[in-house]
Amino acid sequence: MKNLLTKTIWFILLCVVSFNLNGCTNSASTQKSSVENTGSPSSNESKIETKINNFPPAPVAVMTADIRALDESTFKIEDKKGKILLLNLWATWCGPCRAEMPELVAMQEKYKDQNFEIIGLNSDDESPEEIKAFVETMKLNYTIAWSDPKLIGELFKLSKANSAIPQTFLIDREGHLRGVFVGGGAKVVNQLKELVDKTVNES
Repeated sequence: MKNLLTKTIWFILLCVVSFNLNGCTNSASTQKSSVENTGSPSSNESKIETKINNFPPAPVAVMTADIRALDESTFKIEDKKGKILLLNLWATWCGPCRAEMPELVAMQEKYKDQNFEIIGLNSDDESPEEIKAFVETMKLNYTIAWSDPKLIGELFKLSKANSAIPQTFLIDREGHLRGVFVGGGAKVVNQLKELVDKTVNES
């Protein structure tokens, strides 16, 4: 109960300052918001590559890591090849994570019949009971799971933004890494939505 009260107080404080913040860290000391097109490291965020061959495959360590879902089943990203996957690192105490969740819910609903799946990877040591209550409160309609420290480390290597959340990684049907998004806020979410729409609707 004390732990829950502490997290609630932190969330309220985060809400107060969330208008000026774009991301969370475990220490809440740094904020970062960026979009990185991993297929073209030297390009700025307004340029989006159009050829799939320009994008690298997602790292083997990411594709083969064991992920534990909320229902206690386990799976690997590579098990879902053929789907477009959006991996989202989050925590219940992260204000920007909460703020973007309605957009993720809408995205999952919009593309659910087009082999699109969002996987929300909880990045903190939060209990299944806490997570289930949170999912119900936020009305999340996408897969919720835990990412082990090794997988989180591999994702941080891709983003070059250790400990910052939310972080979101887009993997296409062929297992190519199409985009890395660090931080929250309207600008990042709009860029994410644009890239997801483009990737889902590729012929």
